[in-house]
Amino acid sequence: MKLIHLSDLHLGKRVNEFSMLEDQEYILKCILKIVDEEQPDGVLIAGDVYDKSSPPAEAVALFDDFLVRLARRGTRVFVISGNHDSPERLAFGGRLMAGSGIHLAPVYTGAVEPVTVTDAYGPAHIFMLPFVKPANVRAAFPEEEISSYTDALRIAIAHMPLDPRERNVLVTHQFVTGAQRSESEDISVGGTDNVDAAVFSAFDYVALGHIHGPQNMAGSRIRYCGTPLKYSFSEKNHVKSVTVAELKEKGSLTVRTVPLSPRHDLREIRGTYQELTLKANYEGTATDDYLHVILTDPQDVPDALARLRVIYPNLMKLDYDNQRTRAQSTLDGAERAERKTEIQWFSEFYEAQNGQPMSEEQLAFSMNLFSRIKEAAQ
Repeated sequence: MKLIHLSDLHLGKRVNEFSMLEDQEYILKCILKIVDEEQPDGVLIAGDVYDKSSPPAEAVALFDDFLVRLARRGTRVFVISGNHDSPERLAFGGRLMAGSGIHLAPVYTGAVEPVTVTDAYGPAHIFMLPFVKPANVRAAFPEEEISSYTDALRIAIAHMPLDPRERNVLVTHQFVTGAQRSESEDISVGGTDNVDAAVFSAFDYVALGHIHGPQNMAGSRIRYCGTPLKYSFSEKNHVKSVTVAELKEKGSLTVRTVPLSPRHDLREIRGTYQELTLKANYEGTATDDYLHVILTDPQDVPDALARLRVIYPNLMKLDYDNQRTRAQSTLDGAERAERKTEIQWFSEFYEAQNGQPMSEEQLAFSMNLFSRIKEAAQ
């Protein structure tokens, strides 16, 4: 069973006010070429198909075209919604599209029925669990005690019709404790969205979405494939790729990656204005890449952004690194130290009142309580 694992397409996204739609169209075509070369049994798309719950029409048309092209190839596709998606919008037409091999996860109600795919090694059951919060799972199972994201995932999985003798694959969109995040991801205050990897022990492969950097969480069995494109300068050193997971007999899994080359890379360059505008220094480089330029001139250069864009048309961000900005950075760092999370403020208050820090159990209880209060307020 060969599966191509994708996630976090974020179709319709803008990065520093630059539309990424043409770059996304280009990378989806690259992915289709990989599908032609690999001939997978299925393509897993682990959430955040769109960047917004109400995506622009051009983004919807782009994803529609991608699905049509996959369906024409006879490739089965398994799609779930992420925290950026509207689960209701993404699930629309799912029962009709299933006849074409396009499986869209319905809105979560507690019932997650697998799609079974059979190969030479027998059946493999693919479970699609969209992004869920504890409140979603509590609504489905009010009799269960659910106070954290880990509890929610544990209960959701416990109610799936899993056969441990056969191969089981999960497609889901959550933050697994220990994953390395990027600036372009949504981060919950206090880390209350953490899920313990142990809840996924029943699965032979877990195709995760939500984290933008490709990484394994428990060997190669639990994996984030990452985004197909760089969506922030914190990702400038990422090597974007498509993950290919192959399952043979029960317990046999190999995971590898196929690199992706973007239409425009996203990278950072630095130097004085004179150095960056000297033809000998930029000639032969990809001047149309998306750039963060850091000028090291001691004084600001008038109209530097506009003047540099004559050479670097996709210059997204301009900063200075000099004595003045380093001094300002020190002041900003002091200010940032005061921007604490709710749980940090509460922990300090507790310690001041009681003369000792909170225990791990008390900290976990407080984090869950803050999470539930925030959910109730939404």
